[in-house]
Amino acid sequence: MTIHQNEQAIVYTDGACLGNPGPGGYAAVLTIAGEEQIIVGRDPSTTNNKMEMTAAIKALEAVPHSLPIIIHSDSQYVIKGATQWLRGWKAKGWRKADGKPVLNQDLWMQLDGLISGRKITWQWVKGHAGHEQNERVDGLANTEAQMAAMAVGFVGRVR
Repeated sequence: MTIHQNEQAIVYTDGACLGNPGPGGYAAVLTIAGEEQIIVGRDPSTTNNKMEMTAAIKALEAVPHSLPIIIHSDSQYVIKGATQWLRGWKAKGWRKADGKPVLNQDLWMQLDGLISGRKITWQWVKGHAGHEQNERVDGLANTEAQMAAMAVGFVGRVR
C-alpha cells in the first residue's frame, strides 16, 4: 500500500458482549489509501466496555503512527475517556474524581500510549441507527461474541 502525504485512516470500531460480563467480541474496519482492513477478535469472559476499548486499541496498533486518523465509535465511554477523562485520571494517579480506581486501567494505559503524539479525530456515531459502517462493525463484533460464546458453551443473546 502506498500512502500519500495527505492521506488519513478512516476507522470504525465496535464491541459486543453476551451478558455483561460474558463472552465478547470486537471489530474494526480501517480504510487507508483506498484499501480496507478488517480486524476482529473475541474473549470468552469480558465486558462490553473492554471490547469497545480493545477495538480502538487494535485499530490504532494497525495504523502507522504518522498517519492522521478519524475513529468512529458508538461508545461514549471510549470517546469521552480518550478526549476528556484520560488526562485527569493520569494526573490523579489513575483515580476517578470520586477517588476510586479507574476501571480497565490496563486498557486505558495501553490506549494512552497509542494516542500519544498522534493526530486523532474521535467521531461519535449513534449506535443501531442505520449508519452503514457502524452497523457493519456491530455485526462483525456480535459474530465474534457469538463465536466466543459457542467456544465456552454459553447460551444467551447479544445485548
